[in-house]
Amino acid sequence: MHRDHPESYPQRHTYRAADPRRPDGSRRALRVGLGGPVGSGKTATVAALCRALRERLAIAVVTNDIYTREDADFLLRNAVLPAERIAAVETGACPHTAIRDDISANLEAVEELEAATGPLDLVLVESGGDNLTATFSRGLVDAQIFVIDVAAGDDIPRKGGPGITTADLLVVNKTDLAPHVGSDLAAMARDARAQRGELPVVFTSLTAEDGVAPIAAWVRERLTAWHAVPAAGAGV
Repeated sequence: MHRDHPESYPQRHTYRAADPRRPDGSRRALRVGLGGPVGSGKTATVAALCRALRERLAIAVVTNDIYTREDADFLLRNAVLPAERIAAVETGACPHTAIRDDISANLEAVEELEAATGPLDLVLVESGGDNLTATFSRGLVDAQIFVIDVAAGDDIPRKGGPGITTADLLVVNKTDLAPHVGSDLAAMARDARAQRGELPVVFTSLTAEDGVAPIAAWVRERLTAWHAVPAAGAGV
């Protein structure tokens, strides 16, 4: 976005599901949404987070695909979590409609997972592949991660869009491919900072050993903040 005034990033919003309590008054799981374009590595991020955190945290996942269970099936095949902790939503339309416009199917899936397997610490809600405008409803998730990759072009951060500018964490994935596709990581970092201000950005390759480590560390920080607020409060 080009502007004539000094501010180089738009007003941002905090993603926060409305009620931090379960029906019995206990604290519900922290809900983190993962969005991003097709092929950026959203499902790989979910799988890597589950592997990194599952020994210490009770985790469940909700995936979104238009007409299939492909992402959920990938997670099941790779045994990242017990089958009963993975649910699939078939959106039947553009992915953003089910994470932002009509969240009922996703919200029902999240609540049913927690009721059946809870108490849970963390629920990851993965959007289907969408464009740079994809964002999650504040009524569905407490925080949003947006995943892009260097193979899609080093101009992606400069293009902005709500997914890049407002997500609580921006992940730039597949950094190992930068030399092969001609992407300038330094330029991507500058553009991301211009679009996001002080909001965090992680550059990583999820295929590398411990490539998910900075993302997992961010999730743990959010969990610490989540549990520091009284359950009667408004969330993170």
